[in-house]
Amino acid sequence: MEALQYLEPMTWTAIEIAVPVVVLAILFWRSGVVRYIPNDRLGILEKLWSFRGSVSNGFIALNREAGYQPEVVRGGLHFFMPFQYSIHRANLVTIPQGQIGYVFARDGKPLPPTQTLASNTDADDFQDVRGFLEKGGQKGPQRKILREGTYAINLAQFIVLTAQSIHAVNLSPSEQNLFANMSSVISERGGFEPVVIHNAEDMIGIVTIHDGPALPDGEIIAPTVANDPNDPNFHNNFQDPEKFLNAGGYRGRQLQVLADGSYFLNRIFATVELVEKTIIDVGTVGVVVSYNGRHGADISGQAYRHGELVEVGARGVWSTPLLPGKYAFNTYAGNIVTVPTTNFVLKWTKEQFGEHRLDENLSEVSLITKDAFEPVLPLSVVVHIDYMKAPLVVQRFGDIKRLVEQTLDPMVSAYFKNIAQTKTLIQLLQERSDIQRKSGEEMREKFNSYSLELQEVLIGTPRAANDQNSIEQILIQLRDRQIAVEKVETYKLQERAATQERTLREKEALAEQQAKITTSALTIEISENEGKAQLARTRQEAETIQVNAKAEAEKVRLAGQGEADMIKAVALADAERIKATGFAEAEKVRAVGLAEAEATEKKVAAFGGPDYQLNSQVLMRFAEAIENGKLPLVPQIQIGATGGEKGGANGLVEMMLSMLVADRVGRQNLPDEIPAPVEED
Repeated sequence: MEALQYLEPMTWTAIEIAVPVVVLAILFWRSGVVRYIPNDRLGILEKLWSFRGSVSNGFIALNREAGYQPEVVRGGLHFFMPFQYSIHRANLVTIPQGQIGYVFARDGKPLPPTQTLASNTDADDFQDVRGFLEKGGQKGPQRKILREGTYAINLAQFIVLTAQSIHAVNLSPSEQNLFANMSSVISERGGFEPVVIHNAEDMIGIVTIHDGPALPDGEIIAPTVANDPNDPNFHNNFQDPEKFLNAGGYRGRQLQVLADGSYFLNRIFATVELVEKTIIDVGTVGVVVSYNGRHGADISGQAYRHGELVEVGARGVWSTPLLPGKYAFNTYAGNIVTVPTTNFVLKWTKEQFGEHRLDENLSEVSLITKDAFEPVLPLSVVVHIDYMKAPLVVQRFGDIKRLVEQTLDPMVSAYFKNIAQTKTLIQLLQERSDIQRKSGEEMREKFNSYSLELQEVLIGTPRAANDQNSIEQILIQLRDRQIAVEKVETYKLQERAATQERTLREKEALAEQQAKITTSALTIEISENEGKAQLARTRQEAETIQVNAKAEAEKVRLAGQGEADMIKAVALADAERIKATGFAEAEKVRAVGLAEAEATEKKVAAFGGPDYQLNSQVLMRFAEAIENGKLPLVPQIQIGATGGEKGGANGLVEMMLSMLVADRVGRQNLPDEIPAPVEED
């Protein structure tokens, strides 16, 4: 209890002290003496009263007058004169990665009539309001943009537009609508994000500048300025508006284009239109008709009066075409006429046309023949254009389609109309090949005069036009006539075939019998040959017997001459042989021969002379024949002169013995006839 007694007076004393402190703090807070600003925010000071009075000019009080102050207060406790300042807390301005912030200044120098956006050549720090205004910063939308980051900006002086919100203080309804519309326009242009051109999309950006001096009279597109990185005013593809304008850039559509990449552009200063790259396909070239550039001299020559052909970069038709490839060509600064350089076909038919569609308005040529028929003629023309002559063609005709429709179509149609008037319908059908060849030769020179190369003319079959049947009737007659002609030819061929078939059948029958004929002929020939052979053999045998008999008789006769003649012949032969080998040997043989001849002669003499020797040899040969033939020495049947058996048996032997005796006695004593053997009793 005593403790409580002592504690109670002390508690009441603390309360008595704390209450006045709290009341005093509330008074300081309410009076604005103490203010606390979080570190992620800032305070914008509005001075309620000042001994220097109010702002007499402008919106920001640069000389401590009453009004919005140029400086801002950051995080922490701040002490102010009581009841003098009003603090507007605001968030720091944060620009996310890959986005853009736009700034609008409420105070500064007014913009001149020729200027759209405020210049930031000197006054470009939006976090220093005093410096911005003292350096001559201009009011209104600024050329400079805010990139990624966080900024402590006085939102009483500057209004910042981002994709997420509008950063400002004390906006009136009219200002709210104004900046909301501005933010909507920027958003429609995609202005809160950079311009991104992807390589795969084959696009380029055509830039239109909305600030700066206007284009001179007669110009439709602004020339390229300060595009060299070494230039001090290099604006890096319009990303630095101040350098672009310092380099002499004009407002309006620019000749320079944006290629692949990302560009942080102020979309109030410059808008971008994405267009496709110019692609020149293989087999074509691009002839440039430039609307921009210097006025160049015509280099096509005095004899060619179809427009101006100029050098690359000048205004007019460029003398050098663009070869196949991709080009970042500003299609607002000129036109590229695609010219095919490979052979292309122009078809005079309604139903068909080529992929190039140059002949989509062509139709069949209407003809009137010599015999008053009115067919239509489909045809095709193969054309080639030299790529170096492509500018001449464009210079003369404007484009290839105009050339086809306004020049080639009337020329080709008139040519074939003239041809048709000299031909009947039948001639037109039958002489199509000659007409096609002749037309190609005659029209080639005309095409050359237009800087074209005619490759070939292809003519189709003339046919009847709509609601006409006269041509069809004559075609039916021609077909019937041709069928009749073909039938006649068919019958002739059939007749010829029948004749050939008959001949074939005869030859086939002959061929079938030919084997038998050949066999019989061969049999006859063989029989004849066999007969002849048999006759020849018989004759040969007879001749052989005769020759053998003669030879045998001659042999017997010669044998009578003996061995002498034989040895002599041998000696003579040997003598010849020995004589050939040498004289000495010949003499030797001669001597031997003489000796043998002498010996033979003596032998012959010893045998009783040559006749006796001959008879002896005949008897010896006769005996050998009887022995070898196994013939009976005495025939079984004998026929004699007197008919007796004894006389008949001994006649031959006795005759031979008589001959021997006669030879011995002498040929002079022989009787004229051999007496018949005396028959004995």
